[in-house]
Amino acid sequence: MDCSFCGEEVPQGKGKIYITSGGERHPYCSSKCEKNHRKLERDPKKTEWVKNK
Repeated sequence: MDCSFCGEEVPQGKGKIYITSGGERHPYCSSKCEKNHRKLERDPKKTEWVKNK
């Protein structure tokens, strides 16, 4: 499973999964990625530290 924000591999049993009311799954490798995507609504293409743009 790949992170919804940075695209890195999320090892099984690690990270977080956010499930929307519509049933969509959004896996995150860290809380940093989750906060940037959900709360701050940043675009990963415009974020410098994201490797897989």
